[in-house]
Amino acid sequence: MIKLIGTDGERYYSWVIEPGTHVLGRLDENEFAVPDKTVSRRHAEIELAGSGRECYIRDLGSHNGTTVNGELISDRTRVKVGDRVGFGRTEFKIADEFTDDVESPPPATRLMGDDSPEKSVFLSLAEMRRPLPPKVTDLPELVPTLMDMARMLMLPEPRATMLEQSLALLAKVVPAERLAILSVDQDSGAATPSATILPQGKNLGDFRLSRTIIKEIMANKTSILIGDPAGDPRFARQESIILAEIRSAMAVPLLDEEDVLGILYVDTTNPVHQYNNDYVHLLSTFGSIIASRLVNYNLLNERQQRQIMQRELTRAARIQRGLLPREVPTVSGYGIAGYQDQSRDVGGDLYDYAALPDGELLFLVADVSGKGMGAALLMSNLLAAFRMLYSESQIDLRRVVRQVSAQMHRFTASDMFATLFVAILNPETNTVEYINAGHNPPMLIRADASIVELDPGGVMIGAFPSMEWEQKRVTMEPGDVLVAFTDGVTEATRGDETQYGEERLRKLLLENRDMEPSDLCARIKQDINTFVEEAPQSDDITTLILKREG
Repeated sequence: MIKLIGTDGERYYSWVIEPGTHVLGRLDENEFAVPDKTVSRRHAEIELAGSGRECYIRDLGSHNGTTVNGELISDRTRVKVGDRVGFGRTEFKIADEFTDDVESPPPATRLMGDDSPEKSVFLSLAEMRRPLPPKVTDLPELVPTLMDMARMLMLPEPRATMLEQSLALLAKVVPAERLAILSVDQDSGAATPSATILPQGKNLGDFRLSRTIIKEIMANKTSILIGDPAGDPRFARQESIILAEIRSAMAVPLLDEEDVLGILYVDTTNPVHQYNNDYVHLLSTFGSIIASRLVNYNLLNERQQRQIMQRELTRAARIQRGLLPREVPTVSGYGIAGYQDQSRDVGGDLYDYAALPDGELLFLVADVSGKGMGAALLMSNLLAAFRMLYSESQIDLRRVVRQVSAQMHRFTASDMFATLFVAILNPETNTVEYINAGHNPPMLIRADASIVELDPGGVMIGAFPSMEWEQKRVTMEPGDVLVAFTDGVTEATRGDETQYGEERLRKLLLENRDMEPSDLCARIKQDINTFVEEAPQSDDITTLILKREG
């Protein structure tokens, strides 16, 4: 393997070139991105062929050209270790894989921004994931220490204890006066120490890293090697690593796939212990083990939170089921029944019925927008609003629907609304006064096998601050069946994405119109289950059936 090292005058790059063809240019999506204005968007192509030692450079029609050892190239040109390659005004070198990048860094190398240290090198994630060089793996303490780190993954230690033990093990193989694991806030980018090892008699100090360093680590998942930070006067006045006597420092990201869980940081005040790429690779290896353990903690916490949430959902589902009507009101000459099957623990469908003081029967079916806990909360509020009115005589349906809709619009989000069918039966006149607010038209199955659909007389409730709805009337004859339902019935879907549909529902109702309301509710659910086969239920299913005895 070989690599490409160099600078654009703002930062230092070190890229291992994998076999295959890669593009270098100013765009971030390029394999090798150099954000220099003299580099074209897609500047040049780098190809590693043969046994992994044959490297070729080809210019892609760049504006400022590509050079090899100072000569402008136009065709595919082979390069070898030691050759210097220029892209625009940037200069790179073809180097051996195990070349130490920072033994003699270019004098212009620095970080972007005023709070960044000079003589610092960012190392890519691909660079950090390559195998440790032999001179590192031969360290006598390395293998036993890595074994101890691996065993730690199996121990049920508290998170804070694990982090402290990790730093103690790391200190056996990396010479350092200060070691720290910093947690990073994903929103603010602030880094705070979760575990530290400090020199004897030293206080915690300020482990804040420069904003540029944190931003680079978070955005690009890169490691950083800082050479002689004490020689940079900007450390004294910026949010940077403190202690003026620091001679060298390193920081690597603790990664969970694409997420940065934290930063592993070490520094030294001993001029003999000048860190290089080998140390960064070693630190990255320990960082990978620590990150794996942090992922385990996070998964455990998520599982515990899911268990808590599931218990809360189970309790909420029990409460919601308790809100359904428990007693069937007795109305001379009529039978009524309702059925509900939620697709989740809690849902936004509701039905209700109640005998009013004057002997009339109020019944309703509604479907709140959305699913889950939010829809369930709105459903319970909507149901409570209607039940407050059940003790009144001579209920004015239009006034009630108008008031409930205005209240719902005032105190809920703009995308929350509900479709509603609400009706009052007068058993003496056998008339049903109803309002359909944007709901699926209920079906009135006549004894003579004709079907009347009770179409909407206005839009859904809660969507607008002030609306009016048309109140309509229908008469129920002996043997008539009124079926109200939510869209979970007609939109029930099987594997081939075919929906149950209104036609199938009409046919079933006509064939079974002589059934009692409760039996007909069960027959509808049975037929839906037969239709969808093994497909998961995607929406709540609710039906309410009123039948005049024949």
